[in-house]
Formats: sequence, structure tokens, C-alpha cells
Amino acid sequence: MLLYFLITCCFSFFFLKSLPLKPLRSWASEVGLLFLWFWKELLLFPYFGSLRNTLFRASYLGRIPSKISMKKMALTSNGKLEKSVDETAGMSVLDLPELALECILERLPPAGLCSMAGVCTSLRERCISDHLWERHMKQKWGRIIGRAAYRKWQFHRASSKNFGCCKQGNQKGLMKLLSIVWPISWMKSKDTNNNNIIKHSSSLPVDSIMSWYLALETGRFWFPAQVYNRENGHVGFMLSCYDAELCYDPQTDTFQARYPPHGRRAVAMEIGVQWERLRAPPVDTSPHDLHISDCLNDLHPGDYIEIQWRRNKEFPYGWWYGVVGHLESCDGNENYCRCHDSDTVVLEFHQYTRGSRWRCTIINRNYHREEGNEADGFYGGIRKLKSNEEISRWQQLWPTEVLE
Repeated sequence: MLLYFLITCCFSFFFLKSLPLKPLRSWASEVGLLFLWFWKELLLFPYFGSLRNTLFRASYLGRIPSKISMKKMALTSNGKLEKSVDETAGMSVLDLPELALECILERLPPAGLCSMAGVCTSLRERCISDHLWERHMKQKWGRIIGRAAYRKWQFHRASSKNFGCCKQGNQKGLMKLLSIVWPISWMKSKDTNNNNIIKHSSSLPVDSIMSWYLALETGRFWFPAQVYNRENGHVGFMLSCYDAELCYDPQTDTFQARYPPHGRRAVAMEIGVQWERLRAPPVDTSPHDLHISDCLNDLHPGDYIEIQWRRNKEFPYGWWYGVVGHLESCDGNENYCRCHDSDTVVLEFHQYTRGSRWRCTIINRNYHREEGNEADGFYGGIRKLKSNEEISRWQQLWPTEVLE
């Protein structure tokens, strides 16, 4: 076939040379370019074709490429992947320069890294590296994972030697995790081979970022965060943000929230919580502790704030959105306003109608700790909102109707 093509090319060349020297039509130039393109592809195909097939099949199908020419994989009797060398064939991913391979792995999505980790021991060691998973963790989970969640994860990993140390009743959840980490073809094997799979998974370092990412992604790890407008936007919690334990549901891309008990109330549960209703706790303060305010001397009318509030002493605090208002003696003219010089600070909550007992409260700038009573609740620490992103998120949650 190749000889026939070469003869055809030579004949075409001499035939064109014998023609009068006239400007060639556009199609003739295109034919010449086609010949050049063919020779380029013919010369480079053994290299790039093998590389392309290797990356595509290993990264996205999670299987050992059937046409890797130089280094083929074999499954030994002990369940480990080993490389057997075929010196007569082409190139594999592992033959790439170190920098090129690293650039490829950095561009793979989490599912691609998990699939590549199942190809061979060398790729597995690379694909579970923290520096590859740190970007994925920050990109997807960084906005809702705070210090409290990290502390809980540290405690969890300290009490667990590995993900394989599960009770018999948790095997289903474990196999769900392994179906992401290891090739699908392994998971379809008989039950008698499951012990080998679990043995492979046990070597995944529990303190790695990959372990943490997969624990979050598969919903196996409950972590603390905060939920806006809790309990499906219950009218009693509009424009508030409460602490909860969260668990991700990968099937619906939503969360399940478990709120701490309020007084004698049982633990409240909510399902289907969307990403936009979640955030990491902005301060490292327990919901049962008073936040020490550090912004009181910096509050001016028009500033946006969050303030702790709880119904009674048995309840945990939630954070409520409000704005600093003017004193009753001030007409609001910014040229003459001196409200920021006063020891008294007016806090307004515009989601409530005028005349409502929840519309505003007054605090002392110099001596504010916790103020309130059993009838109106207790107001605690204050945060001044300086980020436009935080303010915008609150305003996007504004109720459609003014509350009483």
C-alpha cells in the first residue's frame, strides 16, 4: 500500500513538472499541502498515536490501554499491576519527560487522577500526591470547609488507620468509594476478589488530601459548616445563618444538614441543601460561645453587620444579617451625622416591617457583651461585613415578603 502511494506521488510530481509554467489553481495548492500533511502524520503517528491512546484510555476509561506498545501491564497472581517490557513497540506515558508528565497530571480532573492511579504503581504514587489534590480541594470545597471541619478531619484520620478498617455493615459505602478510586473492571470481579481490592485501598494514606477529598465527595464524612435560611427557609430563620453538620450527596449534588438541638427540641434534619446556602464559619467561635466583638469602635451608619442571636440561654447562637442605623435624634444627613461618636449603636433588621419588635435593637459601643431578655432573645457578638461578596450573598437571600 505504501509502495503504491509512493509511486503515485512520484508520477504526480513529474506530471506537474511537465506542465506549462502557469499559475496553479487553488485546488492544486491544496493537493500539495495534503501531501505534506500526509507525510507529517505518517512520520509522527507512531509517537503521538501511542501517547494519545495511552492518555485517553488510562485517564478516562480507567483500564490498561490495550495498544500501549513499549510497556504493557500484567496482573500478577498477588493482584498487583506490574510492567512487562516489549522492546519491539512504541512509547508509553511513563517515557515522557518528568515535567511533561507532571503538567498532564495537573490538568486531569479528580476522576482522571483516580483512574490513572489504578494503572500502575508508579502512576499511583504520583496521582495521590497532595500537591495535585490541593487545587481540587480548594476549588470545590474551599468555600465551605473551615477550621472546624479541618480539626474534625484531623481527629477522624488520627482515629482511623485506613479506609479499609470498616465494620461489616459499612462494606457498601466502602465499595462505593472504591468504585471511584479503582478501575471499574476490577469492581465487576467476583466477591472472592473483594479482599484484594480492599487490600489495595488500605495503602491509600489516610492523612492525604486525596483521602479527605474522596471522603467528602462520597458523603462518608460529616463536617461542620453553616447554612443560610435553615430548615428550607423557615420564616423564623430568614436572613440568618446557623451551624450544622453536613454530609454531601453525590447523586443530587446537594447536602444533608443536621442541626444541633434547640432547648428540648430534637435534632432537626434538612435534605436537598444547595451549595449557595452554605459557607465556612467566618469566625472560629462555637455556636454556644459569645463572639468577642472587635469592630464596635468602627461602626458607622450604613455599615452591614452580622450579629449573634439566640432565643434563650439553652439555644445555640445563629448569625443574623443587619445594618447600622442612625440615632433617633439624627436626621440622617451625612454632613451633620455624628452617630459614630456616640456610645449608643442602633442595629436595624430591614427584613422586618416597621413597628415589629424584631426591627431594631440598641447596644452600648463600649460595654457590649450579651444583651436581651427571655421575651426578645439575646444579642451577642458582632461582625462588620467588609467583603462585597458576603454582603451580596445576604442580599440574594432576601425574603420575597416583609416579615412581621
